Amino acid sequence: MWHNTRQLNMIASALYALVALALLSAGMRWTAQRPMFALHAVQIDGDTEHVNALTVRRALIDHLQGNFFTVNLDTARAAFESMPWVRHASVRRVWPDRIAVDLDEYKPLATWGDDRMVSVDGELFTANQGEVEGELPAFDGPEGSEQDVVARYRDFTQWFAPLHAKPVEVDLSPRYAWTVKLSNGLQVEFGRERNAQTLASRAQRFVSSWDQTTQRWGKDIEYADLRYPNGFAVRSASVQIAEDPADVAARAAAAKAASASVASTKSGSRSGAPSAKAGNKSTTASGRTAASKPSGNNGNSGKTIGTPGSTAPKQRGAEQ
Repeated sequence: MWHNTRQLNMIASALYALVALALLSAGMRWTAQRPMFALHAVQIDGDTEHVNALTVRRALIDHLQGNFFTVNLDTARAAFESMPWVRHASVRRVWPDRIAVDLDEYKPLATWGDDRMVSVDGELFTANQGEVEGELPAFDGPEGSEQDVVARYRDFTQWFAPLHAKPVEVDLSPRYAWTVKLSNGLQVEFGRERNAQTLASRAQRFVSSWDQTTQRWGKDIEYADLRYPNGFAVRSASVQIAEDPADVAARAAAAKAASASVASTKSGSRSGAPSAKAGNKSTTASGRTAASKPSGNNGNSGKTIGTPGSTAPKQRGAEQ
């Protein structure tokens, strides 16, 4: 009898505990649903240079559901990270009626291709480029090469600092050949990276010879090809190639022949020969074409410059 009473008491205590838990749970649900716990504010901290209230509202209107207790923080975080410029977001509850968000924005370093940007960390992202203050350099390269291009941009900036110029364009071709355009208008062809020192040694050779090069060819050098084992080639806008005397003599002879032909035709025209008049038009047109044909050697010059004490290589020997 005593054992039965004890067992009944234990069963009753368990039932009381279950009822109490059920009532407590129901009470908590009822309490959690009270209007006082509805979300009334979103507190935003961290990087907010490109985030405004309208952008936040658009991002959260369909994702931030529930109250202080029931809102899904992971869903809210994903909604923030879907906004342009936002790299990372952390979300937490703030008693009793708000959530706090800490944002980390992308720091743009350059444009990438046609419509994207690359951050200082070498991460690609899409945002309105018109919101960026100042002019960004332009990068491009094969997919997955973003961090390599960012790292080389910093190298190029350091290497060309003695010329008081900085890179404004960095391009890595599908064959992984490097081309750099500087703020002074100079385009530099580096070629492919053969080893860890290839680009650095080519840049050092070029920069160390810059004063000597500009003294000889002028300061308006517009192109430099560094893909030579012992030197480099430059093209200057101010240096013109002298015309070949043979071309000048050929043009003079053609002009003299055309003049003689015109004179002969006019003489025939005065004698009243109809066929000579027709020949006049044909010969004159032919003579003018020959006289106005330009020489193939006009234009800017390409010069190959070697390091001091070395023999300048021929251009067709350039490496890739």
